[in-house]
Amino acid sequence: MTTSAVLLILPIVLVVAIIGTVIVALTRRSKASAELALLVQTMERLANAQTEQGGRLHQIAETQTVSQGQFTRTLEVRLDSIARRLGDGLSDHARKTGETMSRLHERLGLIDAAQKNIAALSEQVVGLQDILGNKQARGAFGEIQLNDLVSSALPPSAYTFQATLGNGKRADCLLDLPNPPGSIAIDAKFPLESYQALGTAKEEADHARAERAFAADLRKHILDIAERYIVPGETAESALMFLPSEAVYAEIHANFRNVVEESFRRRVWIVSPTTLMATLNTVRAILKDAHMREQAGVIQKELLLLMDDMTRLDDRVEKLQSHFGQTTEDVRKIRISTDKVLRRAERIEEVQLGEDEPSANAVPAQPKIELVGD
Repeated sequence: MTTSAVLLILPIVLVVAIIGTVIVALTRRSKASAELALLVQTMERLANAQTEQGGRLHQIAETQTVSQGQFTRTLEVRLDSIARRLGDGLSDHARKTGETMSRLHERLGLIDAAQKNIAALSEQVVGLQDILGNKQARGAFGEIQLNDLVSSALPPSAYTFQATLGNGKRADCLLDLPNPPGSIAIDAKFPLESYQALGTAKEEADHARAERAFAADLRKHILDIAERYIVPGETAESALMFLPSEAVYAEIHANFRNVVEESFRRRVWIVSPTTLMATLNTVRAILKDAHMREQAGVIQKELLLLMDDMTRLDDRVEKLQSHFGQTTEDVRKIRISTDKVLRRAERIEEVQLGEDEPSANAVPAQPKIELVGD
């Protein structure tokens, strides 16, 4: 019992004690029995009311205790739920923060790698400038690019690098083509110094001198190719001058038409990486056509053999068809014989059933008429 219930019951006990004292006093004074009984009844009702009130107060106290316990448990459950949610939220936030930091580290790594690539590319550009500044290294650069283009477009049997011709000259690449047109030589060197001087000239006079020098170098280079790499009876009547720079190729065709015409007269065709690839595709088509012509006799022989095989196959199919026709005829005759056997069996059965004496009024059976067949 709680303290509040005790405090509520204590006045009731005091009232009962007072009532008992009053009753004793009234009894001693010998008052009238009727008044005493009435007073006793009144006091008893009062005591009962106080007792009932005390019970109700006790029940209210117990109800408050239960409600307080339920409220406490509910509060604890809700506090646990809030704490759990808060913990889950903090864990999820920590996880997301870790993932973000991980992605940030990855991106920083990519940025570092990109910076390293940029630095390496800068070194390569500087190395390329050194290569292009040296004639021998520049020639090697053109030969490497020529090697990549030719090896990616043609089979190994269709070309030879650093091929020595009959006149003792060595071509950077020799395309082995059938006659006509014959083998075609490719030279991979180009006059870069004159082109760079043309690009760096500021004054009009300097620009004019650079143009003349560049045109003269181109004509000399074209003449050298025509004399070295066009060998009658060994190579084709033309050769290729490979420029590993689209910019130089565009400059020549845009502003040095006389040089281009000179190359036409000398049968030295100027090609860039793009036009060389188109030329190599044409060469590949020529090689394929030549190979087809070489194999034309074999193909024709195989076609004749194929026609013979088709003729024999047709004869065998015809024979097989005649066998099928004969088999069909044999099956038809077997069916006719089977039908005749069945009819004879039916007649035998009718004869067996007709062994009993016929009645006087019975009509004699008519004989069956059968067609004479196989």
